Amino acid sequence: MPIEIIMPQLGDSVSEGTISKWLKREGDQINEYDPLLEVSGDKIDTEIPAPQSGILVKILIPVGEKVLPGACLGLLEDVAETPSPLAPLPQGEGNKHASNGDGQSNFVSPVVARMVAEHDLNLAVIAGSGRGGRVTKKDVEAYLEQQQHGDERAFLHRSAPAPEEEAPQLIARGNSAPPRNTPPPFNGAARRVHPVEDIPQGVAGELVPLTAMRKTIAEHMVNSKLHTAPHVTTVFEFDLSAVLAHREAHKEAFARQGVNLTLTAYFAAATVQALQANRYLNAQWTDEGIYLHNAVNLGIAVALDEGLIVPVIKNAGGLNLLGLAQAINDLATRARSKQLKADEIKGGTFTITNHGVSGSLLATPIINQPQVGILGVGVMEKRVKVIDDMIAIRPCCYMTLTFDHRVADGAVGDAFMLTLKQAIEGWS
Repeated sequence: MPIEIIMPQLGDSVSEGTISKWLKREGDQINEYDPLLEVSGDKIDTEIPAPQSGILVKILIPVGEKVLPGACLGLLEDVAETPSPLAPLPQGEGNKHASNGDGQSNFVSPVVARMVAEHDLNLAVIAGSGRGGRVTKKDVEAYLEQQQHGDERAFLHRSAPAPEEEAPQLIARGNSAPPRNTPPPFNGAARRVHPVEDIPQGVAGELVPLTAMRKTIAEHMVNSKLHTAPHVTTVFEFDLSAVLAHREAHKEAFARQGVNLTLTAYFAAATVQALQANRYLNAQWTDEGIYLHNAVNLGIAVALDEGLIVPVIKNAGGLNLLGLAQAINDLATRARSKQLKADEIKGGTFTITNHGVSGSLLATPIINQPQVGILGVGVMEKRVKVIDDMIAIRPCCYMTLTFDHRVADGAVGDAFMLTLKQAIEGWS
């Protein structure tokens, strides 16, 4: 009896996921707990393991499809119940298609037999590449793909619109209300779509398909910047001398406890202090009023090959420097190894992005909705400063606060940055 591969609940607040990649193919031998596929849920890629050993006989949900928890993603067949590798097509399911033209039946694997039966194929018309001309799984897949492409070409030929019937490239604003949860076009302007046909002819290149993560990032950034919050940015310069001296004096003690003491931990601790003193930056806009959060749930942006992800330190205000350093180490490590849970990137009330790790001097990050602000940290470098009328060399960096001007004015943003600056430069 086939064993169902069930879509799990990815998190308390996650209602669906998208199949981003199948790691195994139909016909593959699977061991229990082997990763079978990856499911993407709001920028988190989760590996779904095999419930037991067997053969992957059917993939039911293709890449790109959205699924709900409890859905059957595919079928495994117990190895103990699987017929021998070379077996005739099952009686009643495929023998009428199994003739090779001379009355003899072709011997095929159970997977091929099942595919032939499911798609109602004539085995005699499929060229076999196996030993003795035996039809393999790859042969059936190639035949099905060829047939599918032929059907698509025929359909396109039948249904292609006349030139005057082609859809316009601009989606014009209509009188009807936009779909629910879909932001209206920015400032009432028409939204431009970018079909592949827009690529200039004769320009060499390649089309990289959009991943689920990249699509999610794009949607969130456009929604935040163009359709939701009026962004404003303030820039301050920070002297990191005190922080660096403290880190040098304590990093070995932290290392003995298995913790890497990074500058990000200091930025996080100072940010918590500044948010507690300036609550309108630890808030969110609603149509009924400004909601001030009691707890600081601090998001720390982590760069991955596929994009940016923001795991959240819940109740960061209750952690000391050691606790924050431990949390940052743990979340960053698990983010890069795709071991984060979906709920660990939700519920943030403010975000820090340390873009300076890649050499960036200054940036104006986009707010992570529905938060009010995001702190950008630039690269640290030694600079010549005038201190007490004397020239000195100090390790400095620029930090930017980008915030929602609906919630906070410039004075509030600058007050936050002054609190942050005093905490960083006066660290002891």
